[in-house]
Amino acid sequence: MQPAFRKVVIFGVGLIGGSFSLALRREKAVSEVVGFGRSQATLDEAKRLGILDRIGSDVASEVSDADLVLLATPVAQMADLFARIAPHLGAHTLVTDGGSTKGDVVAAARANLGDKLAQFIPAHPIAGAEKSGAAAAMAELYQGRRVVLTPLPENSKESVARVRKAWEECGANVSELTAQQHDEVFAAVSHLPHLLSFALVHDLAQRDNRDLLLSFAAGGFRDFTRIAASSPEMWRDICLANRDAMLRELLQYANELHVLYQALEQNDAAKLEEVFSEARKVRSAWTQQ
Repeated sequence: MQPAFRKVVIFGVGLIGGSFSLALRREKAVSEVVGFGRSQATLDEAKRLGILDRIGSDVASEVSDADLVLLATPVAQMADLFARIAPHLGAHTLVTDGGSTKGDVVAAARANLGDKLAQFIPAHPIAGAEKSGAAAAMAELYQGRRVVLTPLPENSKESVARVRKAWEECGANVSELTAQQHDEVFAAVSHLPHLLSFALVHDLAQRDNRDLLLSFAAGGFRDFTRIAASSPEMWRDICLANRDAMLRELLQYANELHVLYQALEQNDAAKLEEVFSEARKVRSAWTQQ
């Protein structure tokens, strides 16, 4: 049986890009995977780990006959990548991405892809982890996980279906939102939690008794701060790219903290229990979905 994709080119062969390749290869859904990246050491490791068939040397020749190009780099790098690949994309080459924000990526595509814009179908795999790099890649990363497509008005149904198939071959459950809906949703349920986790660890790190505090930190602290081990570069870019939605979410969260501050200040046990009970109910229902 012929693989669904003859040639896939990946820019960024770390956790997201590397796992995409390994998943497609596991399903025998791709014949050849070619990789590009900023670090030769990472590319060499990806080749050694079986993520890549080849390390790319010439962007123009590789993307001209590719079936699919995946941009799996920090979102701030994508404008330059769009500009690099645009003149060389084959007529039937589709492009997707793994960026955690979509409004900025779509804007970068519109500014740099020109008449190739319709060939770009934005995507966000909801399958990150605190580890990064090629060594963190795993074929099962997307299994049963959600991938959100944010198609453009210019995309054909056939192109969207083709990119959907690629992610489904990886084992993902694919859904669709607009770019604006995506960024508003993930500011609340992904970007804000990461910001809060980084902030808590940073707060403790500035204290004179940091070592004492951390020596007594246990499961609750570990669970809440696990995501603070994520890539600082990536999350810097995400926060700035989704700045407006993040500012709204931070303000709303600050208001919630103020409610709790007042409850404590006024010894208002009923208010504390009300907030905790409602949170527990919603959290329990969510985990049972």
